[in-house]
Amino acid sequence: MNYRFYNARILTMEEEMGKDHDLREIFEGEVHVKDSIISYVGESIKTEEKFDREIDCKGNLLMPGFKNAHTHSGMTAMRSYADGLPLQEWLETKIFPMEANMTGDDVALLSKLAIMEYLTSGITAAMDMYLTPYTIADAFTECGMRIVQVSGINKFGPSIEEFEERFLKINGKNPLSTQLMGFHAEYTCEKELLEKLSELAHKYKAPMYTHNSETKSEVDGCIERYGVTPTVFLDSLGLFDFGGGGYHCCHLTDEDIEIFKKRNMSIVSNPGSNTKLASGVAPIQKYLDNGINVALGTDGPSSNNCLDMFREMFLVTGLAKLRENNASAVDGLEVLKMATKNGAKAMCLDDCDILQAGKQADMIMIDLYQPNMQPFNDIARNIVYSGSKQNVKMTMVAGKILYEDGKYNIGVDPMDIYKEANDIINRLKAIS
Repeated sequence: MNYRFYNARILTMEEEMGKDHDLREIFEGEVHVKDSIISYVGESIKTEEKFDREIDCKGNLLMPGFKNAHTHSGMTAMRSYADGLPLQEWLETKIFPMEANMTGDDVALLSKLAIMEYLTSGITAAMDMYLTPYTIADAFTECGMRIVQVSGINKFGPSIEEFEERFLKINGKNPLSTQLMGFHAEYTCEKELLEKLSELAHKYKAPMYTHNSETKSEVDGCIERYGVTPTVFLDSLGLFDFGGGGYHCCHLTDEDIEIFKKRNMSIVSNPGSNTKLASGVAPIQKYLDNGINVALGTDGPSSNNCLDMFREMFLVTGLAKLRENNASAVDGLEVLKMATKNGAKAMCLDDCDILQAGKQADMIMIDLYQPNMQPFNDIARNIVYSGSKQNVKMTMVAGKILYEDGKYNIGVDPMDIYKEANDIINRLKAIS
């Protein structure tokens, strides 16, 4: 379909020419979408082009969709199932035993539940690491949602051959679904497996992603095993020679940070999950000062427990201000970059980062005419400090409106999803 959005405020997230790290100011105008692509962004114009639908934005804000750069969508099954435990105990005694009984169909259905929540939060793409990548890819595609998958391979599986096969088969299957290389974490992988993964990274010149330095005990364990931190150890194996990224990164050393800079790697912070599991507070301002690309993720819905980018945005700046004892730390505009264009960079979605002609039409509309968004002192920063899911009027992915004014257009009845999700968790609890 072809759309015309008019009478809109527009935040493109473009950098202003000639200015250092300043965003283009919000302006009034319109956006045109042809099929999956943005065809025009600018001031109001007269055009002879025919549109299937013209939407009066009534002064509300159009901006790029948020990018959830680290999540485990299928873990919606375990939302509020095992709260109050530290990471390792939570994983080993509660999560891993339940996951052992999940089927591919279970994961697909539970991923659709997560997709619904992503859409209400203005998330237009998710970087997912979970158990059954083929059924996950199908679930996202059926809903019209964009996904970048990263393997969670570890010492329990899959085989290195299956890892490579998935990488080749999922990539190119459809424009909404891509697969990047990754592994669960240093502490769940034997050195021999990591060496084989490094060989594949070099074979395909591929970036590599993993959970990294999430907890102090994780770092201490790696130092005990290998004499160095996880980042130093993994880099010594050549795993990051083509870039990639680390999830969490609460406990990086100065040497680790230098490696991230040298390898042009991204850090994906997950402040909600790290707060709930008491994993630590990442030094985000230090990462930004070192020129590292910092993105945001929700982590999984069993450790967070919600999939809400607004909460992540507020937490990442709020925790940083407390950590640095500095109210100016991690400015709101930097946070918006983390949630949009920085996330797109971390996910290798270069055509989904800003609102610009020729880019993918991954776009959201923010309702500015609710009390929390008034008055209009600073709309962009107010999204970070005051915005919430209630302000998301519309979420569009690849030129298709998937969520609008509380209604979903993903090919499935929400009530059916809720019923099946509860049936799955009741079955899993009975046998786990």
